[in-house]
Amino acid sequence: MTDSEKSSGGTAPLGVLLAIGLILGGWVLGSQIKATRLGDRYVTVRGLVERQVKSDLAIWTISYKEAGDDLHAVYDKTEADKKAILQFLAQQGIQPSEIELGVVQVVDNQANEYGGGNRAARRYIVEQQLTVRTPRVDQVAAAAQKTMSLLQQGVVLSGNSNQGLIYKFKGLNSIKPDMITEATRNARAAADRFAADASSKLGSIRTASQGIFSISAADEAGQDDSSGSANGDSSPMKTVRVVTTVEYYLER
Repeated sequence: MTDSEKSSGGTAPLGVLLAIGLILGGWVLGSQIKATRLGDRYVTVRGLVERQVKSDLAIWTISYKEAGDDLHAVYDKTEADKKAILQFLAQQGIQPSEIELGVVQVVDNQANEYGGGNRAARRYIVEQQLTVRTPRVDQVAAAAQKTMSLLQQGVVLSGNSNQGLIYKFKGLNSIKPDMITEATRNARAAADRFAADASSKLGSIRTASQGIFSISAADEAGQDDSSGSANGDSSPMKTVRVVTTVEYYLER
């Protein structure tokens, strides 16, 4: 075999390998360019879902107080008030296990060094609270409208009876999965519409994020009340809201 034949035989495999390398390099480069262009084309959409739900927990705080100059007499009257309130709640179907008694608080106005020269009309003020916690929301709402009967018995409640009544919805976890699915479906529908209007084809998901669930009063839809404000807690009907944000690639 001549030297030229040996030389050509040695360079042939090298040429083949070089050609394969160029092909692979071109394919990789083309894929990268395609991916870059694809990454520049995407649409961001949001899927909104709202549901009306009913509160499943009522918390009713009842405060009552008595004032007088004889501490023992005032305390005895407070105990009589407590007995009257407990009887009233029993008549409304509230169970003893749903009632929590608070600590008795006593204020001696004469011992108050900040009272100045003005003497209080009554020396002692005895105040106590009791709290009702029950899932029977309708029952508590009805009972709160009947507290006038306590006043007729001489029981003085502190403030309006409805001011101490709040409603909570604790069943969020049971509806979360379905709401997220529906919100994602709504986002996909919006993206499909956008892609069709842009003469494009919807691709895979680029990014997705689940919004924060908010619970507000039913008549305050669209206002975030997840912090549990007094206005939102005063309504037994709630609006649960979530917004899912999704980015989809757009293909030509």
